[in-house]
Amino acid sequence: MTNLASSTLLNHINRYVKLSEKEENLLLSLLKHQSLKKKAYLLTEGQICKANYFVAKGCLRNYLINDKGVKQITQFAIENWWITDYNSMVTQTPSGFFIQALENSEVIAIDYHVQEELFEKIPKLERYFRLVLERAYSASQMRIKFIFTQTGEERYHHFATSFPGFIQRVPQYMLASYLGFTPEFLSKIRAK
Repeated sequence: MTNLASSTLLNHINRYVKLSEKEENLLLSLLKHQSLKKKAYLLTEGQICKANYFVAKGCLRNYLINDKGVKQITQFAIENWWITDYNSMVTQTPSGFFIQALENSEVIAIDYHVQEELFEKIPKLERYFRLVLERAYSASQMRIKFIFTQTGEERYHHFATSFPGFIQRVPQYMLASYLGFTPEFLSKIRAK
């Protein structure tokens, strides 16, 4: 699985920047591969996040537990997506989030200090991560806009159209949490 996961990451990087064989070999020598069983955690609240994780296979969620004890999902990550707690990783402070596998998953971890070292040795990787983060930030801004400007039903239909695969892979109560409403409300929308 390691070679397949590495190939998946290299293919993703090469969509944005072209690495030389020497650069690819250096990158591959510094990666950590992790297999996660369904429900396993990459990060729990209170831990310091040490790495950025590329999902080679599977599905993960990032969530917090609010003051009422309710899990609020802030992000999903499927194949070819990155997931981490950037605030914890960059500031090296305890995380307020959990990152959990929703399926058996394969991830590639790049430790934060290794990532910084790679940016020095392979400047193209800094461009790659900038481009990936620009897309992620844009998606985050759009999600916030939709929360403030769309009804719950509109958010669901937009999400279902944009990410049809999620509807089948993610339990409905988790999808409802991510979209900002109750599972009962989602059932009513789907019944229409």
